[in-house]
Amino acid sequence: MSTEADLNRITINPDVCNGKPVIRGLRITVETVLGHLSAGDSTEDILAAFPMLEKEDVAACLAFASKLMGHRFSVKEVARQNGF
Repeated sequence: MSTEADLNRITINPDVCNGKPVIRGLRITVETVLGHLSAGDSTEDILAAFPMLEKEDVAACLAFASKLMGHRFSVKEVARQNGF
């Protein structure tokens, strides 16, 4: 289960990456990390590609995505807009 400390690693600032959620204020988006994971990259692969990240950052991205899915929004609408 995620903790608040995990989620505190994710920041949102309108001046950084157009307001997308990023890791610890770095210009590495949660979307980027999740994309790597969905492509089959391991945590170790991601850490090698982005040496400024920590193992806990990858876990925080998963926790953030999981928590986000608990909110009410139209999955069908988002999927349709993204061609799924």
